[in-house]
Amino acid sequence: MAKVSRRLGVIGAGKMGSALIRGIVKARIISSDKITASDADPELLSSLKKEIGIKTTPDNAATIKSAEIILLALKPDMVRPVLQEIKGSLTKEHLIVSIAAGIPIKAIEEIAGTEARIIRVMPNTPALIGEGAAAFSPGKKATKEDVEDVKTILEAVGIAVELPEKHLDAVTGLSGSGPAFVFMVIEALADGGVKMGLPRAVAMLLAAQTVAGAAMMVIETKKHPGELKDQVASPGGTTIAGISQLERGGLRATLIDAVEAATKRSMELGGK
Repeated sequence: MAKVSRRLGVIGAGKMGSALIRGIVKARIISSDKITASDADPELLSSLKKEIGIKTTPDNAATIKSAEIILLALKPDMVRPVLQEIKGSLTKEHLIVSIAAGIPIKAIEEIAGTEARIIRVMPNTPALIGEGAAAFSPGKKATKEDVEDVKTILEAVGIAVELPEKHLDAVTGLSGSGPAFVFMVIEALADGGVKMGLPRAVAMLLAAQTVAGAAMMVIETKKHPGELKDQVASPGGTTIAGISQLERGGLRATLIDAVEAATKRSMELGGK
């Protein structure tokens, strides 16, 4: 796997920030001694420092000065105040990488300056186990090296695709929010198993593995999920009976509407 030569500063070491740090170090993309993280939670920083060996500080400005790539792993409402705080420390040498849902590159440029090199990213929580699905959009000033480094970082915890920024709200609605929708599907499948007499632990394990296995079949075979579905649904069998019930319940329309609602909320967060 490719390596990143520049130092990394992570502002916000919560679940997603720490997941990216762990993935980067585990894949040996950036060594732990070249990573600095800052956060308002001293216990979180202490845990990361002990576990991974990175540098930590409560001072965001110190993180800026220690690195060339600055990852803003922040909630949307924290982006503006943190940028206001650190903008005096930013230089033309810095690449800003934001994973805040809904916050457009233009909004970051308003504070950091139009000359700032920015890449906006939408990751998702399966990055915590190295199975993330992320999309990213470079700002106008981002260089080829910037793009390559960000792609390398994201691929340490899953897959990454480059898209025009206009598509990132839809990515937020699909892969950003999607894990929660799938968790609900797994829970419902397990509940169905329990209803039919299976022990809870067994039903949950079977449901989770069934979803994981089905997903990998789509990825590895590259076949349309409809085709794979038809291979399971024998004429007059159990599967087609279940599919008929799902269609009556509006499963597909409900999931489509969920992605649409999450996309629209992402747009609202960005002031669109």
